[in-house]
Amino acid sequence: MPPPGSRVVTYLRRARLIDSLRLRLRSPSSLPPPPPDDPVVALHGIRAAPTPAAALSFFRALPSPAPLPLFHALASRLANPASLPDLRSLLASFPLSPPPLVRLRLLAAAGDHPAALAAFASIPTTPHRPAEAHSLVISLHAGAGDHAAAVDAFGAMVREGALPNARTYTVVVSHLAGAGFVDQALEVFRLLPSLRIRRTTRQYNVLAEALAEAGRFDQLRWLVREMAAVDGVMPGPQTRAAIAAMREAGHTEGTEDFVEELSPDARIPYAVGDADGEGDSEEEEDGGKDTPRGKETPLRPWLDPRELARALEGWDPKEVAELEAAGIVWTPRLVCKLLRSFRKPETAWEFFCWVACRPGGFAHDRDTVARMAAILARAGRVELVERLLAKVRDDGILLPFATVRLILDFYGLSKKADAAVRVFRDADSICGPVSRPNLALLCSSLLRTMAKCRRGREATELLEEMMATRGVLPDLQTFSGLIEHLAGAGDLKGVHRLFGMVRQCELRPDGHMYAVLIRAYCKRERAALALKLFDEMRGAGVAPDAPTKALLVKSLWREGKLREAALVEERCEEMIAAGGGLPGAASGHVWTASAADLNKVYGIYSGCFRQDDAEHLAANEDTG
Repeated sequence: MPPPGSRVVTYLRRARLIDSLRLRLRSPSSLPPPPPDDPVVALHGIRAAPTPAAALSFFRALPSPAPLPLFHALASRLANPASLPDLRSLLASFPLSPPPLVRLRLLAAAGDHPAALAAFASIPTTPHRPAEAHSLVISLHAGAGDHAAAVDAFGAMVREGALPNARTYTVVVSHLAGAGFVDQALEVFRLLPSLRIRRTTRQYNVLAEALAEAGRFDQLRWLVREMAAVDGVMPGPQTRAAIAAMREAGHTEGTEDFVEELSPDARIPYAVGDADGEGDSEEEEDGGKDTPRGKETPLRPWLDPRELARALEGWDPKEVAELEAAGIVWTPRLVCKLLRSFRKPETAWEFFCWVACRPGGFAHDRDTVARMAAILARAGRVELVERLLAKVRDDGILLPFATVRLILDFYGLSKKADAAVRVFRDADSICGPVSRPNLALLCSSLLRTMAKCRRGREATELLEEMMATRGVLPDLQTFSGLIEHLAGAGDLKGVHRLFGMVRQCELRPDGHMYAVLIRAYCKRERAALALKLFDEMRGAGVAPDAPTKALLVKSLWREGKLREAALVEERCEEMIAAGGGLPGAASGHVWTASAADLNKVYGIYSGCFRQDDAEHLAANEDTG
């Protein structure tokens, strides 16, 4: 452990050692580097090795036994088809056998189909496998060109009750675009906000590259506008290349804000390390690629935002002085990464204020302000959030629409309902005019926050006000979420009221909404009302999931309604005979995705690989 007051010094020393390692590992003429004593340096040495073979050679030179994180780092480097034998050998030598999900991740990346599927099968299915496991299997099949299996894996994920996440849809969008179905990939991409899925850097990269290659610059212009004004996503390398191609073709409108991104500042020499990949973080970065030894590329000094942020926790003046002396050139992208890496919002705010005063021309922009506002909202620092929003409003800066949604969502975590209402009412002045669909999304975020703050009745009144005065039409998952909250609080009158609003809006309840309602009535010993819903559900052609049916039968028995319970069993047996069984989970999820939305995505995805599209697909693969 470094002595107190020297964390930044230790970080900078490690950075120099890591840079030295990177140079030695890439030099064909130099001797192998001596094994470092510091496990942190060794870890980054493995990650920075130019090839998997170089990483393996470096690992073997380290003293035994190596710490477990080094095994994981090496396994990640060996997770490719060319290194599969070495990966299998390494997995067999792990001090602790990796969990099934980790094995699946590594084996899928290496393209080991049988072993990856065996790892997937070993993951517990109760209540359902994690979304990442399903995403990896879909990607595995798509990468192998088994299009039907990829579609089936997506369908199985939905049927199992797992909720597809950003990574899942990245795989779907990439698969569709790679197979030549760019329009369908865009259609899925446009649906993601209604599914409450953040649209990510990788999705933008895939679509921007496909549109630029096809010369479809009008749609690319729309994509760039969505990226900046709606989602607040920084462009990745493929998107920057697509924007440059669009500008070269004379389509410069809407690209002016990206000129600096396309012409990087020569003073910025850092290779920013980021091992997170695409996961739960708000931003994704494409991982580094192996660099062939024959290709001479200048190495930029290494910088790891997470390690630097840990060194600065507490914002000690001595540490800050060391940071200032290091002469780092700050950019919005680097500042955003560092802000994301701080564990404490107080330290993030100190850094945010400090970096604005540094010499060198750095100035906060909408990206850094948006990141800081979200961090403060999550911590419930309402006064600072409102100061920040007032400042950018005075400066004429419009934040991305996604930032407003994020602030509303985070106020739910920090239980700041009143502040959320104020942000909702000021949304137009924060991010510019809000479209009708986006207003419905903001409404959903606000109502969810109100529910988390245990203010369900106020949420219902607010919903009625927004429907009457602003023409907001909430979607089914918003109603389901609010109904579930009121049911949990025992407010059956409020539940009736909301279900009446669902009918008034001419929305068709899905299996999940029916399940929420039936559970609510059964919990309050109103099985007769639950039975009426069951009959309505059957009449609408919606099959109950097995747990909901079991709960209804149990409740009817408990209330002495044996004949009705037997009738439910009989009706379900008829449905099983006709359709092959009851679903294991209700399709749809409160607040996020309705069954109709999930079915629509599945329909788009499966429709691209039907027999009548085989000629189109084969033609694209032949020319690819």
